[in-house]
Formats: sequence, C-alpha cells, structure tokens
Amino acid sequence: MRGGSHDGFGCLGSSRCRSGQIWARLGFSVGGEIVVNGGSKWHSCELLRNQTRINNFRNHPLFIHQYSCPLSEVRTQCSNLLFRTSETQGKCREIMEYMYSTTILLLLLTIFLVLFDEISAKVPAIIVFGDSSVDAGNNNQIPTIARSNFEPYGRDFKGGKATGRFSNGRITTDFIAEAFGLKPIIPAYLDPSYNIADFATGVTFASAGTGYDNATSSVLSVIPLWKELEYYKDYQKKLRSYLGESEADKRISEALHVMSLGTNDFLENYYSFPGGRQSQFSVTRYEDYLIGIATNFIKALYGLGARKISLGGLPPMGCLPLERATNIMGGNGCNDRYNNVSMEFNEKLKKLTVELNKELSGIKLVFSNPYYVLLHIIKKPSSYGFEVTSVACCATGMFEMGYSCNRDDLFTCTDANKYVFWDAFHPTQKTNSIVSNYVVKKVLAEFL
Repeated sequence: MRGGSHDGFGCLGSSRCRSGQIWARLGFSVGGEIVVNGGSKWHSCELLRNQTRINNFRNHPLFIHQYSCPLSEVRTQCSNLLFRTSETQGKCREIMEYMYSTTILLLLLTIFLVLFDEISAKVPAIIVFGDSSVDAGNNNQIPTIARSNFEPYGRDFKGGKATGRFSNGRITTDFIAEAFGLKPIIPAYLDPSYNIADFATGVTFASAGTGYDNATSSVLSVIPLWKELEYYKDYQKKLRSYLGESEADKRISEALHVMSLGTNDFLENYYSFPGGRQSQFSVTRYEDYLIGIATNFIKALYGLGARKISLGGLPPMGCLPLERATNIMGGNGCNDRYNNVSMEFNEKLKKLTVELNKELSGIKLVFSNPYYVLLHIIKKPSSYGFEVTSVACCATGMFEMGYSCNRDDLFTCTDANKYVFWDAFHPTQKTNSIVSNYVVKKVLAEFL
C-alpha cells in the first residue's frame, strides 16, 4: 500500500543516528507488509543514517513510501537490533504495539469493504413504485395540483431544494438506498436532469396522489399504477441499451423493487366520495378489490424479471394530522376506524406475500409494515426525540399540504426535527429516517 500509510524513522539521541539508537515509524499494508521510507530495505539490517530526530511518531507527517519488508523480519530486527538500551526497548515496544493495533484496524476495514461490496452486488439497484410516500418529483412533470416542488418543502434537503418530495427533506426510499450502499437519493424517472446512468442504480416511478385503484389516480389527475408499470418497461429498454441485454436482465433480477401505496385509495377515494366506491363495495370488499390489483401488479413485475420485491403496508391512517383535525367527535385523537382499516388491509397484504412466495418460483417477496413503528413514534414521541405528534410542522399543521403548505405561512415551525409530521399527510425527514431504518433492520436485512 505505497503512499497510503504514515511512516518515518528517527534517532533517539541526537540529530545524527548512532548504532543502537535507531527506531522506526512504520506503515502497513493489508497484506501484512511494512513500508519504510528511504534508505535500504530494513531486513538487510543496515542502520539508517543521517535522519532527523522524531520525538512522537504518531504525529509525524506523511512520507512517500519506497521500500517494504515482511512483518516477521521487522519483528526479528526489532528484537535483535533495537533492544540495546532500556530507552530503545521502550520505543521499539511502542512501535510494535502500534504495528499490531494498526494491522487490526486495517483488517476490520478490509472486512467492512468486502461486506460493503457484497451488499452492493446483492442489490445493485432500488426500483420504486407508489404514491407521495416515495415520489421524488415525478408529479413536477405532469399537470396536477398534487405537487411539492416549492418552499418550504425540501428546506432541509441538501441545498435547501424543493425537489417534489412531500417532506422537508429525504423520504424513506432515499434512506433505504443509502442503507444498501447505493446512493443518498433515488431520482424521479420523469426528472429531465437525470438519465439512464443515474437510474441504473435506483429510480422511482411513484406519483403523489395515486393508489392501486385507477379511480384514485383520477381524483387529482396523477399517474395511475398501470402507467408506472409502462414507465418501468420503458426503463428496461433503456437499461438494456445502456448495460447490454445480459447485464440489464441480471440487474433487474437482483434489484430490490419497492411498492408503497394504498393510503390514498381509502382516504382520498373511498371515504371521500360516498357515491363512488362506497356505493359499490363495503370497506372489506374494497380491501379485497385492492388486493386483487396488488396481486396482478406483483405478477406483472415478476413477468418482467423482478425477483426481489418489498410490498409496503399502510401507516396508522387515523393518526395523520388531517384525520385527527377532522375527528372532532373523537377529541381530535387518532381515528380508530381508519386505523382498524389499516391493520385489516395490512394483514391481507401479509397473507398475499405468503401466497405469492409459494406460487411464483424464485421470487423473494417481503411485507414491509410501517404501521407499528410509526404508531409507537406517535404514542411515545419523547423516546425518539420528538415533541409534537398531533399537528404537523407546516402552517397550522392540521389541514395544509401541497400548495396550501407555502413559504409565506407564518405558523410554520422553525425546527422540523421536533415534529413527527411535516404536513397534514406526510412525515418529516427525521421520521422517514427512523421508519426506514426499522424496515431495513427488521425486514429488508434478508436482502443484504
């Protein structure tokens, strides 16, 4: 490892080296060789002469390394040549202790780098489908009011940029990509500032406001789930052109495909339009209807080569600030009816993963449930460093999201890290970080 270690040498007594007074400050390579600056190779036993005295080798400046010798030979030379006075023995002992501790540190570093490389090899890309929980800016490029590419959104994002993420900073899939050693953010597929080279290791097709149900995406004129799948097919064509057929197919089969949606189907569609899906389905039947769509979508991904899929569950919908604000009869507490629907639907999603793992050969489908960790954050905020859970940071924190959450509102909080929610519907960056960390450790770790 020439040029990569700190090493030098000096005399213990005067500015000129005398026999019995030489000591060396050594650098190490992972392979166990020791690199010495200048002079002849140490194993030949010539004493290094005319070197400047060094009192503390740990603080010595970096040298250019020229020679190396086996660790065993240096140990021999240290024992035979340098143990001539008590002072020299002390220095040599200090050198040897430093040698061993540095070797251990480098060994640990090597192990980490090997594991890091293995993680990247196992999951070379994160591919995302869903709603505003994982939209990184696709809605910026379509005619819809479901946008967040303006302040104060993104104020805690790197550079303070509003990217179209419905948060003050990063979202869960950004943190997941970082945990897998890929990159700190996952770009939106429709963002013109990115290209296939960026998308090769991670991309999101998600659209804020969408759901499993096509009727849900029609509410705010956003990208329906079937269209996200069409974008994915287009992405695959570009990836094959970029990487080549074989490598692209391998990348797709090894990539982690993340699905995060469903909340809008209930809160923005089913419960918002009594004459719509409510007139066609009971809530239980509507859940089953959505499960059927989810099943077909996962099978479509499988048919396109996906083999690693994370199916996201619903959060405690009744505890979102908007739902608490409208739950007047419940004292503005969490809406238990909505939370029960979340739990029921999550159980059906979990059951679906079991069934499809049996049915589809070679698939690894997992259920990523954010419900309980988010509920625990809401119930025990101080355990996570939060102070406010019932209202959001932006504006009054009760109703505002999208364009109603704007930079001119004087009520917006100054420190979003104290709040579980950023706007009336979406978590803060800090909450996203906690939830994603939980999901990675508890569920996605099997992909590492």
